[in-house]
Order: sequence, then C-alpha cells, then structure tokens
Amino acid sequence: MADHHHILRRFDEELEEVRHRVMVMGGKVEAQLKEALHALFRGDRHLAQEVIGRDQEVDRLEVEIDDLCARIIAKRQPAASDLRFLLATIKVITDLERIGDEACRIARFALDLSQQAPAKEKLLQLEQLATLVRQMLHDALDAFARVDLQLALEVLRRDQGIDRGYEEIVRQQVAALMEHPQTTPIALDLMWVARALERIGDHCCNLAEHLIYFAKGRDVRHKSLEELTREIKGDK
Repeated sequence: MADHHHILRRFDEELEEVRHRVMVMGGKVEAQLKEALHALFRGDRHLAQEVIGRDQEVDRLEVEIDDLCARIIAKRQPAASDLRFLLATIKVITDLERIGDEACRIARFALDLSQQAPAKEKLLQLEQLATLVRQMLHDALDAFARVDLQLALEVLRRDQGIDRGYEEIVRQQVAALMEHPQTTPIALDLMWVARALERIGDHCCNLAEHLIYFAKGRDVRHKSLEELTREIKGDK
C-alpha cells in the first residue's frame, strides 16, 4: 500500500512538473510577442534582434515537454483525464511554438520597417489588432492554467473580431498600394505583420479547444460556437 501511495504521489508530481513547464513556455512566448510588437511600434532594432535570438529557448522547451509527456505516458500508462491532459499538452506546446515563430516573424518585419519609418497613422490600426491578439493569448494561457472553460469560450468568440481586423488592414494597404505605388514595401510588410497576428489568433483558438478537449473529453474542432457553448453548459 505504501508503494502504491508513493507511485501516485510521484505521478502527481510529474503531472505538476508538466503544468509548470507549460506555463513557463507560455510566459516566454507571451513575452516574445510583447517584445516583438514593442520593437515594431518603437522601431527598436536591438529588441527585435533579441526576440529572434531567444527563439531557441522556446524550441528547447517544446522538445523537453514533449519528451516528458511521452515518458510519463509510456511509464505510467495514465487513463481518463490524466491521459487527456498529457495529450492536450502535447498539442498546446506545438501551438505555443508556432506562436513563437510568428512573434519572430513580426520581429523580422520590425527590422525591415525600422529602416522605412512608416507614418504613425499607418500603424494605428495594426496596434489595435496587436492589442486584441495579445489579450487573446494572455486569456488563452490563463484559461488553460485555471481550466476555465468560460474564458476558453470567450477566446473563441474573439476570433471573428481578429479576422475582421486583419481583413480591414489588408483592404487599407491594398488601397494605399493603388494610390501610392511607391509605398509598396511598407504596405506589404504591414500586411504580413497583420497576417502573423491573425495566425496567432488562430493558435489561441487552438489552445482553447485543447483545453475543452482535456476538460470535457470531446474533440471540439470544427464545431460551431453555439455547439461548443451547449457542450460546456451541458445542454442537450
């Protein structure tokens, strides 16, 4: 019996270690995005280069957490919610790594745009979209940490607003291209930054869906928001 309790305690410690590392990785990715956007809007080339240089830290964490989850599954053969947690975690860290990649992409565009000095009004709508996406990422990580399904739903609800913001920026820049062809390099860079932000929004939605899978035991991909709301509330 003592051995059994020891095994259970050790298993709980291993799961807690996984949770801790995911939160560390999430914090690093959140900082990457914040600093990449700061570099973009302040024209800070040094900070942009730092963001790019730290990407390997996120990559290393993804490999470490993935390996830890695989070893726990092989050794403990968990069932039910513990297994779902580990499987969801493997998916979560993949999305976090890709968010980090998008943050690095934004940092690279920050290097380009720092040499072109776009007018502040051209960046205004992009800043608004960036604020929404940063909050979306923060809330997706918070929802996963606290297993907050209502917050996960709220993250999913915001996706349409992110898509609309992205589409509006593209329309504006296409119009600018037609009116002032000499601004083509700036307009293209701004559209690519907006695209990176839109992709980060998609990855945040994935994080919310992974949480719902872990908590409810159902694959909720490709379901409408109305269906997800009913599932979470337990409506028939």
